Amino acid sequence: MKTIILCGGKGQRMTSPNEDMPKPMAMVNGKPLLHHIMKIYSKYGYNDFILPLGYKGDKIKEYFMNFEWKNSDFIKTTNENNIQMFDDIDKFKITFINTGISTMTGARIKRVSKYIDTDQFMITYGDGLADINIDELIDFHNKKGKICTVIGVQKKSQYGILGIENDIAISFNEKESIDGIINGGFFVCNKEFLDYLSDDEGCVLEQEPLRKLIADKQLAVYSHNDIWMSVDTYKDLQNANEIWKE
Repeated sequence: MKTIILCGGKGQRMTSPNEDMPKPMAMVNGKPLLHHIMKIYSKYGYNDFILPLGYKGDKIKEYFMNFEWKNSDFIKTTNENNIQMFDDIDKFKITFINTGISTMTGARIKRVSKYIDTDQFMITYGDGLADINIDELIDFHNKKGKICTVIGVQKKSQYGILGIENDIAISFNEKESIDGIINGGFFVCNKEFLDYLSDDEGCVLEQEPLRKLIADKQLAVYSHNDIWMSVDTYKDLQNANEIWKE
């Protein structure tokens, strides 16, 4: 099963003015945030990723083009095309697709949809970490029999609040600073979900597509009560470096 990681955003609120990088390349304990997100899925055997690139997408490509030597101790014989790696390297299959600088989240997913060749796929954001059990999330999704499942996190936050009855979303109010269940950003979707999206640049996943899913009673919510963090500001990045360990 493929996992789409939305990684087209800027990281301007978490870096100094002299640093210019896409948000998923912010460093957490010596590795980019994006690498940590991939390892969440890899832990459960899901290593096939689609990256809809946007802002500074070349920086993400460069990291993975140099992935082996950046993540291993090695011996290099300079006059030979020979490198001996000392470490086991994460084995990821990654599809890199340029989806536009200003494209919104829903449109990014729609624009990579032709690379989804299975009945189900997963989606997450390039700035979120959680100690989520992916196998349990998928099992929950299949048992609920809905088009889409998202993890729900109890949080006092500026993020959109989900109203839930019997594990099914019944409402979504965007950016309310109150206690409630928020969209935790780890999705499992059936392929029919793509029909809710548009490749129009302004299609925002968190607006009309999610609201239409909810109106159709097709969004299940998997409660996650353990570690979860959205890395959006420099303070969030500092917290992630303290909390997110091996």
